[in-house]
Amino acid sequence: MIADDRRILRDVFGFEDYREGQEPVVRALLSGRNALAVMPTGSGKSLCFQVSALALGGLTIVVSPLVALMQDQVAALRLAGVPAETINSAHDRTDNIAAWRRVAAGETRLLYLSPERLMTERMLAALTKLPIQLIAIDEAHCISQWGPAFRPDYEALTELHQHFPDVPIAALTATADNATRRDIATKLFNGDAEIFVAGFDRPNIKLAVEMRRNGSQQLLAFMERHSGESGIVYCLSRKKTEKVSRLLTENGIPSLPYHAGMDKWDRDRNQDIFMTEPGQVMVATIAFGMGIDKPDVRFVFHTDLPGSMEAYYQEIGRAGRDGKAAEAHMLYGLDDIRMRRVFIEQEESSSDRRRREHQRLDALIGYCEAATCRRSTLLAYFGDTGARCGNCDTCLNPIDLLDGEVIGQQALTAILRTGQRFGAAHIIDVLRGSETEKVLNARHDKLPVFGGGAEYSKDSWRSILRQLVAAGFLKLDIEGYGGLSLTDKGQALLNGSEHFAYREDRAPKYPARKAQRAAPLPELDDKDDALLSALKNLRLQLAKERDVPAYVVFSDRSLIDMARRRPHDAATFAEVHGVGEAKLRDFSKLFLQAIANAA
Repeated sequence: MIADDRRILRDVFGFEDYREGQEPVVRALLSGRNALAVMPTGSGKSLCFQVSALALGGLTIVVSPLVALMQDQVAALRLAGVPAETINSAHDRTDNIAAWRRVAAGETRLLYLSPERLMTERMLAALTKLPIQLIAIDEAHCISQWGPAFRPDYEALTELHQHFPDVPIAALTATADNATRRDIATKLFNGDAEIFVAGFDRPNIKLAVEMRRNGSQQLLAFMERHSGESGIVYCLSRKKTEKVSRLLTENGIPSLPYHAGMDKWDRDRNQDIFMTEPGQVMVATIAFGMGIDKPDVRFVFHTDLPGSMEAYYQEIGRAGRDGKAAEAHMLYGLDDIRMRRVFIEQEESSSDRRRREHQRLDALIGYCEAATCRRSTLLAYFGDTGARCGNCDTCLNPIDLLDGEVIGQQALTAILRTGQRFGAAHIIDVLRGSETEKVLNARHDKLPVFGGGAEYSKDSWRSILRQLVAAGFLKLDIEGYGGLSLTDKGQALLNGSEHFAYREDRAPKYPARKAQRAAPLPELDDKDDALLSALKNLRLQLAKERDVPAYVVFSDRSLIDMARRRPHDAATFAEVHGVGEAKLRDFSKLFLQAIANAA
């Protein structure tokens, strides 16, 4: 019998209602359907399968890519009174055996495993004997984007339905474009799943991109606006991570490095400091971030171009999870583009996969060069829509644009006349009058547009084509061979009923004034603010005693709610956001005492 999910939501997790997008996913899973949920970072994806697991009973298997992520979620569930376990390489054999015995005895509701540990013959054989009611795959985009080259066992997850044919599977991610969603649905569910896509917009995050001129000076200028705030600085290499961390420290900014080449103890220590102490800046490679749920990250700064739009969206999503104003700032240069191309070519994967990754990179470069609202460009990539946002660099500090009607129509005509199936390189050869073998074989040298744009360099045409894609006049075929085709908006430009303006200089100027920021949430008064500080100190003490991140004890939102409500007994404490039965039992006396002391 399925338990009341809303009672579980209230009594276990302390939430009065679902957030937007959560309930339909839970309903699908409770009805026995497979579900793919694409939801923004910070929107509560994990709660979808956690509530479903408790409502369904039996055992739920949760597949997660990182040990630290698994351990944090298990710690949070245990503090909420939920019997959860993880069996992983960070535990010694004795602990893993003890955990398995609890699982086999039916004492555990959720078991967290890496794909490598799950997809062994021995583990699968043991699990098929247990009453498994649900399988949840967190960070499901890894199935499509990591694949056989990096984490081959993520590819092996596609066999789960063969081993557990009657068990519903939930796949959850914050980062999946249309192609990735279709790939996951095909591989994991053979197309038999409900797909839920919540809005991708994070309006509290200000977006900005600029060409790198002097990266160190640009970073330090940015940091002046964020003095004393917590943030993440992403770098392309381990060496650069160390260098940038030293630069910040030498300039009085508390910073810590984090990359896969460091000793594990040093990485864990730096992560703990970042998660628990205010005003810390983590300088990291992409080895840091997945599963990090620190609510007060005020900025994410990329010193280099990320690998794709998906990676960029995932990384900036670590900022502003508390809903307050945050900033995502990226530097990029031609060297970045070259290095990203090299990385793709060096990947041990099929030529088809490498081609798709090149096209995803092209989309990100188009975003960098967008002349219109940057947020609209980002949302359009994921199939979402949004009006001019007023909270990105191109909206706040509009750049000088050139009239691109004629040059845009030239490009569109070349694409149309060549059949709307060729990529940018071929279109540029036609426009510039290059008699390549491919152009001659296709007889495109006979077209009226051949050589019509010879006065523009290849780089100029690449930029113009990327901007046409970014502005929605052209569509890039990421799933196929990178062919360019006209959208309805492109047809309108060709007919003279739409206008195209483009940027010639890709290096925007620094804004002369401090960047505008999204309106902050209502602030506490001085008395409540003093109480909030005391509550945070108590939370930190309890977190250290339990060896868990502070947010696992209570989120900032819960502490702010406490400071405002000032509950005086267990009944009023139970009304605080995020207080379920277990946290009411374990923490109410301590926090009520702290509130009474501050009265």
